[in-house]
Formats: sequence, structure tokens, C-alpha cells
Amino acid sequence: MSTPKVEIYTKMFCGYCTRAKHLLDSKGVEYEEYDITMGGPRRAEMMERKPDAMTVPQVFIDGVGVGGSDDLAALERAGKLDAMLGL
Repeated sequence: MSTPKVEIYTKMFCGYCTRAKHLLDSKGVEYEEYDITMGGPRRAEMMERKPDAMTVPQVFIDGVGVGGSDDLAALERAGKLDAMLGL
């Protein structure tokens, strides 16, 4: 099984972003982080990929938007996150 590509859009000083990254780090998952604090093309990219996204973080696993920190934690509690991450 190949390792899925994990991407996370974040902003500086965002506690929810820190929490989501900590969960991914605790699982040893590598991810690409896109800081959209100042807006720009990465923010526009996030909005194009997930138009209803109004907050950060926004986490994508293999191109599928799974949501924010609370959504990631819910997947973990439900026992579904490891399978999505190929663990």
C-alpha cells in the first residue's frame, strides 16, 4: 500500500492548526503544510479545492478534503484515520 499524500493549510498562531499537526506528527505522518496567513495563491487554491472552507486548518488526504482539526480528531476517535493514512 502506498503512503497517501497529506496536505494541510494553516495560519500562524492557530491553535487548531497546531492540534491537527500534532495528531499527524504523533502518527509519524509526513505532510505538506501551506501557510495561508497572508492569503495569496495558496489560500485561493484551498478555496478552489474546498469552497465551503471558512476556517483553518483544512486537511486533505490523497486530494480528499477531510476537514479541520475537529474532523481529524473525530476520524481518530472513530478508528478511521489510520486506514486513511495507510497505517
